[in-house]
Amino acid sequence: MRKLFFYPALLVVCATASAQSYKRIHNRSIVVDTHNDILMTAADRGIVFDRDLSGKTHSDLARWKKGGLDVQLFSVYCDGDLKNPFAFANREMDSLDAVAARNADKIEKVSGYAALINAVKQHKIAAMFGVEGGHMIEDDLAKLDSLYARGARYLTLTHNIAPSWATSAADETTKPNLPHKGLTEFGIQVVRHMNQLGMIIDVSHAGEQTFWDVIKLTTKPIIASHSCVYALTPHRRNLKDDQIKAIAKNGGVIQLNFNPGFIDSSVGRKEEAFLKKHAAETDSLMKSGMGDFYAMSYLYAKYATETNSIRPPLSMLIDHIDYIVKLVGVDYAGLGSDFDGINFTPQQLDDVTSYPLITKALLERGYSKKDIRKILGGNFLRVLKANEAKK
Repeated sequence: MRKLFFYPALLVVCATASAQSYKRIHNRSIVVDTHNDILMTAADRGIVFDRDLSGKTHSDLARWKKGGLDVQLFSVYCDGDLKNPFAFANREMDSLDAVAARNADKIEKVSGYAALINAVKQHKIAAMFGVEGGHMIEDDLAKLDSLYARGARYLTLTHNIAPSWATSAADETTKPNLPHKGLTEFGIQVVRHMNQLGMIIDVSHAGEQTFWDVIKLTTKPIIASHSCVYALTPHRRNLKDDQIKAIAKNGGVIQLNFNPGFIDSSVGRKEEAFLKKHAAETDSLMKSGMGDFYAMSYLYAKYATETNSIRPPLSMLIDHIDYIVKLVGVDYAGLGSDFDGINFTPQQLDDVTSYPLITKALLERGYSKKDIRKILGGNFLRVLKANEAKK
């Protein structure tokens, strides 16, 4: 009879030890997310993220702490056809500055690696900006300098609607008669100037020709701030094997995006069916003045049971990490969630409190503590430090 009681008890002990183990690893790591769109959401919806936004957004200040996040790069984004995008970028930056000023004991805007480490030691979230789209510098290097001075530590060279000086993945795959592909002369100046500043070049959203032009030019490691693996999910925003190998050779890092459509190739077809089913309601929401992104977010939340059938499992995100690690090594993968810039998330990753489940999944896949710490943030910190180095 003792054995009948012993084995269940042993299982409980092992499960408890496992839970403590992944939580301990997570809490002792520096967890970095290189892409979160809460600034866009705050600007569009008139909300502030040092309040409880549970059920409304993926992110807020208290939930970042609950999820064990240490470093957040806040995406500064606006549509590529918006007038005065530089001014809009500064408005978004103002919102983070205001939150940091009100919560100096919880979050601190930092200028570089040393300040970041100091903030983390004080148990604060270290905050930086990542400007998502070269159109926001308005073809002016002085405006690039200004954004850098305000705390932007990477620039995503293009968004879907690209600047005049670089082509995006959307451009290169959907527009047959482009006036040019890749970087123009001014684009070359931008890349060189970023290297001089110590500002990280981000190739997420970049077209393949732009990507290869950057690889040839850059003297510093680059990032893909929120991209996944093309071989697993052939989406134009994902990276092909030769691109992954080139980033590894460059010493850069690929920060994995949580966007379900980037990690599961079946999602696009399922989304199309969902939106077709709810087309009339979508049209009504759009006519009411709700933008397409927020209309879709509303519908996915309203029909949560249907949405859950579209959401891929967390394991599929880990598959993308595994693929990169097997292809080029553990030094070249990280996390770039795209929280609050995506309509719905993979299963289990409901919001920013879910980061520890990634640590748990990596541990279950057999990753060592050292390697998990690299993926959670160490790899990005290496790239940040390398970009700051004077050559």
